[in-house]
Amino acid sequence: MWRTRPLATQILLCVLAILLMTIATGAVLYANLTGETLDSQYKQRALDIAYTVAQTPEVADAVAHKDPDHRVQAIAEQVRRNTTASYVVATDRDGVRYSHPIPSLIGQRLEEPVVALDGSGHVGIDSGSLGRSANARVPLRASGGAIIGEVSVGIPETQFSSQVDAQIAVIVLYSLLVLGIGALASWLLARALKRVTFGLELSEIAALLQEREAMLHGIREGVVGIDAKGCVSVLNDEARRLLGIRRTGAGRPLEDLLPPGRLRDLLVDGPLGRDEVVLTDESLLVVNRMPVLLAGRTAGNVVTLRDRTELEGMMRELHALTGLTNALRAQEHEFTNRLHVLSGLLGLGEFDEAVRYLAEVAGGAAAQANDIQVRIAPAELAALLVAKVTTASESGVRLIIDPESRLDRGYAETDPLLTVLGNLIDNAVDAVAGGPQPREVSVRITDIDGVAHVAVSDTGPGISPAEVEKIFLDGYSTKSTRGGMRRGLGLALVHRLVRRAGGSIEVAPGPGARFDVELPLRAPELEVAR
Repeated sequence: MWRTRPLATQILLCVLAILLMTIATGAVLYANLTGETLDSQYKQRALDIAYTVAQTPEVADAVAHKDPDHRVQAIAEQVRRNTTASYVVATDRDGVRYSHPIPSLIGQRLEEPVVALDGSGHVGIDSGSLGRSANARVPLRASGGAIIGEVSVGIPETQFSSQVDAQIAVIVLYSLLVLGIGALASWLLARALKRVTFGLELSEIAALLQEREAMLHGIREGVVGIDAKGCVSVLNDEARRLLGIRRTGAGRPLEDLLPPGRLRDLLVDGPLGRDEVVLTDESLLVVNRMPVLLAGRTAGNVVTLRDRTELEGMMRELHALTGLTNALRAQEHEFTNRLHVLSGLLGLGEFDEAVRYLAEVAGGAAAQANDIQVRIAPAELAALLVAKVTTASESGVRLIIDPESRLDRGYAETDPLLTVLGNLIDNAVDAVAGGPQPREVSVRITDIDGVAHVAVSDTGPGISPAEVEKIFLDGYSTKSTRGGMRRGLGLALVHRLVRRAGGSIEVAPGPGARFDVELPLRAPELEVAR
């Protein structure tokens, strides 16, 4: 039932309960302390009155002579009337009273022993015949200093209890005032909390928090929340995986969590509302940075990270397959035309010319493919070069395989070399396609001590000196998007593969760009030994 109550009611009841407990405890402690203080004050007052009476010579002389004239009673009553004392009793050493507010008790003995015979004053709270009172007893001395009795003075409890009651009334009024102020403050606090929490109750806030955590850490996109100071406020599991963060990053600046580079620059101060492509060592990410506005003011940014590694790879494979399909279609048209030529020659009776033409057609492409296969041992690489020759021809570009190219052995891992060579050839073909003649791309591949040396050059416009330092940045491209495939990734991917393999890549600017790559490759026997 408590959890179902509104937040304002819970706050009000809690504050009132705390105030009641605090005020009640304080009132009890204050009343006890006040009572003890008043007890001490009245004990001291009774002690002062008792010493004053005991030091009166007439009282000592009268007690010493058995008070035949009843002077002690007269003096005691006068003192009692002039002070707040309820009784002033003088006794001899045997406890016989010589004064008392009740005259019938004069001459009778005390019920308790005479304690002042030890020469000291005694104070306490006494419940005597006249009720509870603050009591003081002091020795009564004769003129020679001998103790001849005691003087007892009492102040009734009603006098200081009335003062306590008056102070308790003030405490009660003060407590009621504090309760009223506390209730008003708790009500205002509850309203402020309701306004801050958009009217949500505690259970609703807890449910929203659980849903937020489940959503943030359950989605397959990275989410990074950055506050106005540049510190991370939200970092879900996918973002930590994509960014390679192994520790909790909440509350820390992004500069402390990520190494210098384009990825950190985009997250800290990248363009707003635009997808940017970032190539990391492990993934291809699409980064989007959006501002967070609260009451018209920027409160930070939200960065989303989408892993497009597999999708981009599939799109590139699809693009490669599309290129091969187009090449096959072109070859089909070319072979159809050649068949038409043969059919025409045979129809005209030019049998010798038909035989010569057929030998020329059959030997050209096959000879080139056989030559590539003989000089390039890895079958995948040879097949790639043959396919690139065909696709380049379809684009009106002549792809020349340098006669000195040679890879005499296979390798345990050729994927990096395939990716590097394929991207460099595609870029070179795109650079010269549609340009002025000659449209040529030259490729040279050699193997020196287990290191593949690749040189790809073209007759295109080349690369300007200002762009040489930028071409390997992921997302940088001077070309328009083609077929939904993102630009600015091919050379960045080549650079990453070469760097991870421990190789190097150099660029010579135009006219006619040239890329020189050194890529270490592992031999099969080394791979088996591992």
